[in-house]
Amino acid sequence: MRILKVLIAAGLLIPVPLLSKEYSVKSPDGKISLSVETATGMTVTVKYDNREIISGLSPELQLEGVVIPGPKPSVTKAVTYSVNDVIVPVVPHKNSRVPDSYNGLTLRLRGGSSVEFRVYDDGVAYRFATAIKGNVTVKNERFGFTLPAGTTALWPSEKGFMSHNECTFYPASMDTVGPEHLASLPALFTTGGVNILLSEADIQDYPGLWINGDGHGGVTGVLPAYPGAEKAGNDRNVYVTERKDYLAVTSGTRTYPWRLFIITPDDAGLVESEMVYRLGAPPAPGSDFSWVKPGKVAWDWYNANNLFGVDFRAGINNDTYKYYIDFASENGIEYVILDEGWYRLGNVLEQSTEINVQELCDYAASKNVGIILWVVWKTLYDQVDVALAQFEKWGVKGIKVDFMQRDDQWMVNYYHEVAAKAAQHKLLVDFHGSYKPDGIERTWPNVITREGVKGLEHNKWSDETNPEHNLTLPFTRMVAGPMDYTPGAMVNMQRRDFKPVFYRPASQGTRVHQMAMYVVFESPLQMLADSPSNYRRNQECTTFIAGVPVTWDETRVLAAKKGDNIVIARRHGNVWYLAAMTDWKAFETEADLSFLPEGSYNIEIFADGINAGRHGEDYRHTTGTVAAMEKVKLSLAPGGGWVARIAPVAQ
Repeated sequence: MRILKVLIAAGLLIPVPLLSKEYSVKSPDGKISLSVETATGMTVTVKYDNREIISGLSPELQLEGVVIPGPKPSVTKAVTYSVNDVIVPVVPHKNSRVPDSYNGLTLRLRGGSSVEFRVYDDGVAYRFATAIKGNVTVKNERFGFTLPAGTTALWPSEKGFMSHNECTFYPASMDTVGPEHLASLPALFTTGGVNILLSEADIQDYPGLWINGDGHGGVTGVLPAYPGAEKAGNDRNVYVTERKDYLAVTSGTRTYPWRLFIITPDDAGLVESEMVYRLGAPPAPGSDFSWVKPGKVAWDWYNANNLFGVDFRAGINNDTYKYYIDFASENGIEYVILDEGWYRLGNVLEQSTEINVQELCDYAASKNVGIILWVVWKTLYDQVDVALAQFEKWGVKGIKVDFMQRDDQWMVNYYHEVAAKAAQHKLLVDFHGSYKPDGIERTWPNVITREGVKGLEHNKWSDETNPEHNLTLPFTRMVAGPMDYTPGAMVNMQRRDFKPVFYRPASQGTRVHQMAMYVVFESPLQMLADSPSNYRRNQECTTFIAGVPVTWDETRVLAAKKGDNIVIARRHGNVWYLAAMTDWKAFETEADLSFLPEGSYNIEIFADGINAGRHGEDYRHTTGTVAAMEKVKLSLAPGGGWVARIAPVAQ
């Protein structure tokens, strides 16, 4: 839903003199300016506070038979305009009302194509549009720009286009990042204290954008060509063995994905930005997504079904999942997921010997719990219509679709096809093995979260999902949209004690570091990754995290330093949650509660215990009262956390 408040509407568009070869537009607050030169090609420059931060950006769309805008662009009309809008999300991630205010510039070119630019207070974006009869073949797209000398990056390194996009963001000086260094998006650059996060939005019927460095502080775009031949390695890994000499065959009358740069002088602005969501396409007119129900999920795969203290043999069987359902019901957890093993691989309609999905759905419904089914993307695709109909008949509430590992045009279209067909059956979708969010959660609100993040499960086989990595994610991957990191480990270790154990996994950092993730990390479908047996053994922690909302009406970042620490406050209704996380360095600060309306509040706090720096599971649980304008001291152990629930005192 959108509540339109356009200050300068279409009837008041302002033409720019066409004799000009340079056009410009500024952000509403005047701090960001974008200029376009068209004397020889099209070149874009972006400044922040009158300092050039992006130069040499020369967008070009290469269609078979025509190049847009071409070496000598012919601008037939240039229009500037201003919009002040409010978006009301079906599923609010940061805020229940999303301001969408920007100044725009559209350059219309001979032949009916155009380039649209938008300048927000927190960044800039552009996209192509074409108006050509029939289909067109997109041969290539030129994308590249130069950053100022001394620019550094958090570089999401990739080995190739076949990827889960579960990246480590490596610190790098941009003059050392060369053509051999491939990265997926989003990628974060910092120059002179200004952050520039590069990503894209509204990818439809088109491949995703990747980048290389040029070894001299520049960035070059690269996109996967259309697959020409494929080879299946097993039920999940389908490798592209040949590619066509084009990116896409698509409608000649359309808009193309937004290329966007989120620009902010402080790290908090990255966490607070909703530019990707704003640029996502709205739902189709008349769409009804009122049935979409966010919530938490009891998850089986991370903890390897390690139940104890039960009188049945734990494993992939109905007794085990009924135990999960009972646990979920007792704690107000909305869903239970059946991950790998519930069906015989290769056929999602053939249930494993000891699984009866219909029985589990019926049992779950009697406990006010829903069932979500994991499926491999290719197996689902081969049976998609009959499978989704069967899932709906069983009473399934959602699907977790896994192992796509690509974002060429064919695979991007797969995402939209699954989203549309799942919506017809009122099924939620959680994409795993996926590319980054691009605003599809606005277009299809039933696509409620996705992976594309190096999450907790990596502790089963590596040491890379550590507190330093966790404190990088809010400023990089999470800026693009919700992430299914799958937090909630109840076995917590400091660095000296940690080692990967696949079937008995532990997290790195403290217990409260994990608990704080439920406030810091955004996912409207949020997992509880550990075993119900472990959660029941730690019931007061479980009760707290089970009660943390998964959608938010308001978000405020109180302090932030990328890679190091964050303090964030979020509101759901009239209840606030305050959380902090730190990397391997201990962290102390004061949180100013001036965000609270006037009044008295009950506060429930989970903080690192005095020995949490030695024993990661040590914590303190306290309660008390606070008032607006007070300050609360936060003391975090190495790899630590702090989290509180703040609710008005009942009158």
